[in-house]
Amino acid sequence: MDFVELIEQYQASSTGDPDWFLEMQVESSLVRHIKAVIPIDESHEPLVPIPMSLARRSPHPYQALGAPYGEQGPWCVRISVAERLNHAQQILTRLHPGYRLEVFDAWRPMTVQSFMVSHECHRLASEQGDIWDTLDTTGQQNIEQQVLRYWAAPVANPLAPTPHSTGGAVDVTLLDENGDPLAMGSDIDEIGPQAHPHFFTNKTDADSRCFDRHRDLLAQVMIEAGFCRLPWEWWHFSYGDQMWALQQSLVTSRTPAFYGAVSGDGVSSVIGSKM
Repeated sequence: MDFVELIEQYQASSTGDPDWFLEMQVESSLVRHIKAVIPIDESHEPLVPIPMSLARRSPHPYQALGAPYGEQGPWCVRISVAERLNHAQQILTRLHPGYRLEVFDAWRPMTVQSFMVSHECHRLASEQGDIWDTLDTTGQQNIEQQVLRYWAAPVANPLAPTPHSTGGAVDVTLLDENGDPLAMGSDIDEIGPQAHPHFFTNKTDADSRCFDRHRDLLAQVMIEAGFCRLPWEWWHFSYGDQMWALQQSLVTSRTPAFYGAVSGDGVSSVIGSKM
């Protein structure tokens, strides 16, 4: 598949049937092609703490589960991402004084990615009335397949890093004037079709219209600040990673990514990256 064919498939998946895209994601064929054709021209921009002016989910949801972040801690992003998050808050304040952007998760090293995929497999098995460790190989594969629709596989490939490992991806939502989360129609990290950004778009009941309006507002402020949204999660936005580069390539000339994976000690490591 050449780059033009990839773009055509991506455009179809972004605006068409979300189930079709999820099946493509499960098979990893489209994602593998995305990674293969988007080079990373590593900027070596440092990780920095998320600005204290931004709201953070407290306690951090994965750290509270025991996820091994190490000394770096969970509240880090690349410096340009931090600047754009501040800009997104300014845009939100202009549109809705009193509303706040809340960061749910940001940089996630591979140790945390592995921990969370394992945790989600155990949790989903329990929700379905099973115990992960007692499932046979087929049962575990079925559970893992469901989890990997929404969680990137924890494979340490420097040419195709998981989005959050780059420091360029963030999971965010909105708070109202009272500091309460706006209703989005699903929780962050919820596994199911309701995670798709446009799940409520064509529904006519009052709750669905409200959820859709809130999701659109979040997307508006983040995209205006320079982020792109992951096509299958309403909460996930990125700047500088391979998915961002792909979406930039849809509207401008072919664009490389400039954030590769950042290890637990805050060091970026990408084969062939510029120094």
